[in-house]
Amino acid sequence: MEIMTIGVYGLSEANFFGTLVKEKIDTFCDIRLRRGMRGALYAFANSTRLQNRLQDLGIRYIHFKELAPTLAIRDTQKQIDKTEKMAKRDRETLSSSFIQDYEQGILANFDLAKFMESLGADAKKVVLFCVERQPEACHRSLVAKKLATELGLTVTHLLP
Repeated sequence: MEIMTIGVYGLSEANFFGTLVKEKIDTFCDIRLRRGMRGALYAFANSTRLQNRLQDLGIRYIHFKELAPTLAIRDTQKQIDKTEKMAKRDRETLSSSFIQDYEQGILANFDLAKFMESLGADAKKVVLFCVERQPEACHRSLVAKKLATELGLTVTHLLP
């Protein structure tokens, strides 16, 4: 199994889906809490449109809401971004507070066996999805790191 990550910021609809096809992704793991995007630019990443397009491409969609940061954890990063006058779309790294809260609040309770079972035996090329452009600015990098460490897998971050 190969694990990859992808964000949506910085990618057009054609580039986003083209990348998934080029990389032969067979399983798409949406790890967002809220699966909607504001504005027309990234409307293709809204849950229903996204799922329909993935189905057309023969890519299985799974929502892992339990891997999304809670509102309280998200607020930690939001406050730091506000203090640093940083827009979410421009952030390049997560704060140490967010990382600590996410690891203790989400990843400490992560059931790897259940996750793998949900993927199924036929999952070969799996992508973790959230919105941030840079993986280091998104919790998907923390999930990917956990999978790499616990399963001995290599992670590839797909970038614009």
